[in-house]
Amino acid sequence: MTDETTAIQLRHRPAFRFTVHFAEMIVAMVVGMVALGPVWSWAAPGLTDRADLAAIIMATNMTAGMTAWMAIRRHCWARIGEMAAAMYLPFVAFLGPYYLGWVSGATVMAGGHILMLALMLAAMLWRFNDYAHHGHHG
Repeated sequence: MTDETTAIQLRHRPAFRFTVHFAEMIVAMVVGMVALGPVWSWAAPGLTDRADLAAIIMATNMTAGMTAWMAIRRHCWARIGEMAAAMYLPFVAFLGPYYLGWVSGATVMAGGHILMLALMLAAMLWRFNDYAHHGHHG
């Protein structure tokens, strides 16, 4: 078996496709942050100085990039909505403790990102076939 044959077989394995798709989503989220971050700074200077607003704005930027990529990949709006919820909910969950003074703004940002990746992975595992196979409908 040649290296090329092995590479082709690997690309067709569901676990490989799933992992690549997860990595693509992370790249799309980073692109959203990098592309839209300066827009917020220009349109509303100082708005992101508040940890609560910065967290929601960052979630919005990442969700925009992820939504665009999932739409390009022809995922249905239900899967896109699930993924968007997985991205916002962790940040929102930290806001109550933040407002009560129980956690810092840095904890909101770090904890939100960590939980976001975990929820995204959970959503993808829940719908494994949608993310591991070529057909993105469901």
